Amino acid sequence: MWENILSVTAFNPIYGFTYKHIIMMAVALTLMYLAVGKKKEPFLLLPLSFGILLANLPGANLSAYFDASDPIMQSQGPGLLSYLYKGVRPAPNASAIYPPLIFLCLGTITDFAPLIASPKTAIIGVAAQFGIFAALGLALLTRYIPGFDGFTLKEAAAIGIIGGADGPTAIYTANRLAPDLLPTIAIAAFSYMGLVPFIQPPIMRMLTTAKERVIVMPEPKHVTQRQKLLFPVLVSIAAILLVPQCGVLIGMFALGNLIRESGLLNRYVNSLSNPFLDVLSILLALSIGSSTTADKFLTIRTLLVLCLGLTAFAFGTASGVVVAKIMCVLSGGKVNPLIGNAGVSAMPMAARISQRLGQEYNHQNHLLMHAMGALVAGVFGSAIVAGLFISIFAR
Repeated sequence: MWENILSVTAFNPIYGFTYKHIIMMAVALTLMYLAVGKKKEPFLLLPLSFGILLANLPGANLSAYFDASDPIMQSQGPGLLSYLYKGVRPAPNASAIYPPLIFLCLGTITDFAPLIASPKTAIIGVAAQFGIFAALGLALLTRYIPGFDGFTLKEAAAIGIIGGADGPTAIYTANRLAPDLLPTIAIAAFSYMGLVPFIQPPIMRMLTTAKERVIVMPEPKHVTQRQKLLFPVLVSIAAILLVPQCGVLIGMFALGNLIRESGLLNRYVNSLSNPFLDVLSILLALSIGSSTTADKFLTIRTLLVLCLGLTAFAFGTASGVVVAKIMCVLSGGKVNPLIGNAGVSAMPMAARISQRLGQEYNHQNHLLMHAMGALVAGVFGSAIVAGLFISIFAR
């Protein structure tokens, strides 16, 4: 009887249940605890962690992958999660659909006015992309690690995009350049987005002085409705003509904002900014979790990607703050360097961190709108860099 029970359970040796599956299940349960017990990014971590749990229950065919040579999978056919995963990792010569659709939704909840009112904040958004190139360079140096073959140029470029702190952009880029690293890159990107409140403040404090932190910035200039309508159209034309490969991300982001600013499509705005974005977030997180199987995740490459991603994010934050300090000097003390962290694309948390620290040192400080200008520029910047990488390396 015991043999009959084993024959229909995941503990049958035919399913290959190993200690690695137990480790991944422990990781999933830990993330669930953080999401529910500690209330840390539950909207992302709960579906992500449950996807990891399902993917590492052998024999149930609940991972993102379908292996036609596997007799068990062949008898069951592709599972639900393998179909959902096509929104992240589609067939060759096709594009993932979840990231562009999320950009469309983000456009409807993003105010471009701070960037229009203060174009100089775009410099911070550009500077923060330094983290991407720093991680790319470090990834290429891993070939000198004894016993490790190192990352290819395509893989290094995909890893570097983690420094933009923009999960959808990281997924879109990894899908085109390093599909084998896609699960790890996606988890690293979204994890560091969730860890913004812990990673950025120490860097911001370390690189700024007490005198700089209390600088009060004037209110942004008034932006007309015509400017708000023209800006996404003109930016789309310019960005896509210069870097066509960033077109799907920039185009969807700009379209979402145009829908918002038109003032005529409130039904669309309400749908895109709430229920549709929520559904996409669940599908994306669950799909990424279901791709995080033990055989693909528990490797030295995974550890290195996580470390390089953290380095990229830290470098991006630091470079944005340093450039904001330079702008402070050149402007005669009119720019608070605490907005420099918002150059990375962790929307909208990075801007909130700028505001929180500004208020901590000076209750009259209102940095949110200034930081949003840098943040919007960072979103455009990381998407354009991703487009450049795909144009150059995806051959």
